[in-house]
Amino acid sequence: MKKNIALIAIAAAALLAVPTITRAQDATTNALSATAPAHKHGLPFHGKIAAIDTTAMTVTVGTQVYNITSKTKITKDGNPATLADFAVGDLVGGYAKKEGDKLNATVFHSGKKKAAQ
Repeated sequence: MKKNIALIAIAAAALLAVPTITRAQDATTNALSATAPAHKHGLPFHGKIAAIDTTAMTVTVGTQVYNITSKTKITKDGNPATLADFAVGDLVGGYAKKEGDKLNATVFHSGKKKAAQ
C-alpha cells in the first residue's frame, strides 16, 4: 500500500511540473522573437502610386508618403530609373526606414527584375 501511495505522489508531482516547464519555454520564445533584428533595407512596402511630387521628391503609395533621397536605389524593370520614370497608378514596391517622423525609401522599384546573364 505504501508503494502505491508513493507512486501516485510521484505521478502527481510530475503532472504539476509539466505546465510550469511549458510556460518557461513560452516565455523564452517570446523574448527571442521580440529582439529579432529588423530587415537590413528597412520596412517593406508595395502598392499603387497615388501621387508623385518630383519637386519635393516624395511618392505616395496608398496613403503613405515616402521620401526619395539621394541614397534611394530606384529601378524599373530591372534597370536604373529616376522618379520621373514613374506615373500615378504604377504598381511599386520597396523598403523604407523611419527617420524621425519621415519614411525614407532605401529601395524603390517597379516591374520585373533584370534577367541574370
